[in-house]
Amino acid sequence: QVQLVESGGGLVQAGGSLRLSCAASGSIFSIASMGWYRQAPGMQRELVASIGNDGNTYYTDFVKGRFTISRDSAKNTVYLQMNSLKVEDTADYYCNLVTRPYGLRYWGQGTQVTVSS
Repeated sequence: QVQLVESGGGLVQAGGSLRLSCAASGSIFSIASMGWYRQAPGMQRELVASIGNDGNTYYTDFVKGRFTISRDSAKNTVYLQMNSLKVEDTADYYCNLVTRPYGLRYWGQGTQVTVSS
């Protein structure tokens, strides 16, 4: 079993920054990718950014240039540095881990990010 524990959410004014962390523990043999999703009230969960085991990153258009995903492989921890936050970034942010070779997917419990105007 794999556990993901997120931290770093909170309340910030528009234009501010937050850094989310997600530490993975448990029976982790090999990680294919880790990433961050978010879900605003009444909306579907959507991908924000991901980082592969090879270090390749992916960002959705609405965060490009503002958010940066990084990973400390030794600690099985992924980070999301969020700069220039906008009110529309307000959501619950969820950490995601995909294992290989079977592609099992695990989720964290979520951390709330609120951006005020």
